[in-house]
Amino acid sequence: MKTILTATAACLILGACAQTKDIRDDFNRPAGFRIDDGNFGAATLNNSRIQSGQADIAINLGRRFASEVNTTITFPFNSTALDETARATLRQQATWIKQFPEVRFKVFGHTDLVGSQSYNRRLGLRRAQAAVIYLTSQGISRSRLEAVVSFGETRPAVSTSEMERRNRRTVTEVSGFVGNHPSVLNGKYAQVIFREYIGSAVPETDVTAATGQ
Repeated sequence: MKTILTATAACLILGACAQTKDIRDDFNRPAGFRIDDGNFGAATLNNSRIQSGQADIAINLGRRFASEVNTTITFPFNSTALDETARATLRQQATWIKQFPEVRFKVFGHTDLVGSQSYNRRLGLRRAQAAVIYLTSQGISRSRLEAVVSFGETRPAVSTSEMERRNRRTVTEVSGFVGNHPSVLNGKYAQVIFREYIGSAVPETDVTAATGQ
């Protein structure tokens, strides 16, 4: 028992010494460094990095695109046909894409595991091309869209060798910026936010109709 009490006391003393050392170290550090865990003032820091091109804006926009829009459409077996559900999803994607004319997108084509790998890669690519063609019909410049990569059957959403519609899909993702560098925004990120704000406003005609003025 005496040994245990001695060991416990020793641990407490060492802990107190370590805490005293931390306090001494803190004295020589910038004020407030302990409370800034990376979140304090993060909005200002993030804006500064975006304005200077230091942050990977493409990743941030990619996450936002994936959270706000359905990025995936599916296809019938051995087909590149777009049904109404797929077209509705692509129209939703096109609406989002139009908000950011500075951003480029890539469409990845996938298949299920039925059929040979070489055939499925070609089929996946044709599906990606079908999605791109439809997006361009919605007013998106072809120069901002890529359908040059297909994962074929190598990245199934559902691991099965059977026919599975969820694997027969395309996925649209942010791939970069027009001009190949985030500095294409060149301090205009605030303009992008303002553009979205104006675009989300209720049209004046609707306000007039609702108020009768």
